[in-house]
Amino acid sequence: MLARYGGPEEFAVRELPEPVAGPGQCLVDVTLAGLNFVDLEWRQGEYGPPPLPAVLGVDVVGRRRGDGRRVVALLRRGGGYAEVACAEEAFTVEVPDGLGDEQALALLEQGATALGALELIGRPRPGEVVAVTAAAGGVGHLAVQLARELGAGRVVGLASTAAKREFVRSLGAEVALDPADPDLAERLAEQRIGLFVDSVGGAVLRAGLAALEPFGRLLSVGARADAPEDAFSVDELAGRSAGVLAFWLQHVLADRALFERIAGRLFELALEKRLVAHVDRTAPLARVGAAHRALAARATKGKVLVDVRA
Repeated sequence: MLARYGGPEEFAVRELPEPVAGPGQCLVDVTLAGLNFVDLEWRQGEYGPPPLPAVLGVDVVGRRRGDGRRVVALLRRGGGYAEVACAEEAFTVEVPDGLGDEQALALLEQGATALGALELIGRPRPGEVVAVTAAAGGVGHLAVQLARELGAGRVVGLASTAAKREFVRSLGAEVALDPADPDLAERLAEQRIGLFVDSVGGAVLRAGLAALEPFGRLLSVGARADAPEDAFSVDELAGRSAGVLAFWLQHVLADRALFERIAGRLFELALEKRLVAHVDRTAPLARVGAAHRALAARATKGKVLVDVRA
């Protein structure tokens, strides 16, 4: 739990009263929780954090009370770093037989973001070149794989270290670029980018926009428009017949049928081994602060999990 906002050292393991499920909710006996960037922001008191004392964690996998079925649940106000979590039934999906807890949890939040953004908004054209920023991250490493599933001709991944770029290539990206390259826009333009999927913003976003082919699209996924480079004019877009799009997962969650379809497709691809979520590490609950430090330092690839029982 978190008694006050601040650094990773503020976490403490404490006994708390078990949550009580209200109408439309269920209790989940948690096996694993996910670690997400919003947890880092909430820990510091940013981006509308839950009130103190707070239990962070916005996605969990475990057994639903009452029927004992394995489920993954997205917790929009936290509560996942615990042995028992209270989840909205509308944001809970069953895990199919044959799919392990780690894969199910590592897929749902980030995978629904990647698949929703690509399939519903980005819509890669057959044979089109798709570039993905933060391509070694939780959303990015799934977006690289899903872009190919949706018909992209080639995938270009951006990642900050040589090891991460090698990882991105192992996922199926033909080209891996360094986002800190001062000639990034030129490097991207050489690839003839049709769809640029960005979760970084700032100078990387500008490079992607500058590199788009005519009729290309810039798709923003989760980036905060808080840098001067994020602003652009209609004239700038018209000059290359470019489109700018954005995706917010909440609109998928607001449509139960759509959420179930997206989750079902992710799980189907995983069962067929056509989509694999990479789990960087599973931290015991007592070491969640160290896991926060690793994620903040961009020292992880794919998804970081928390074992609430360890």
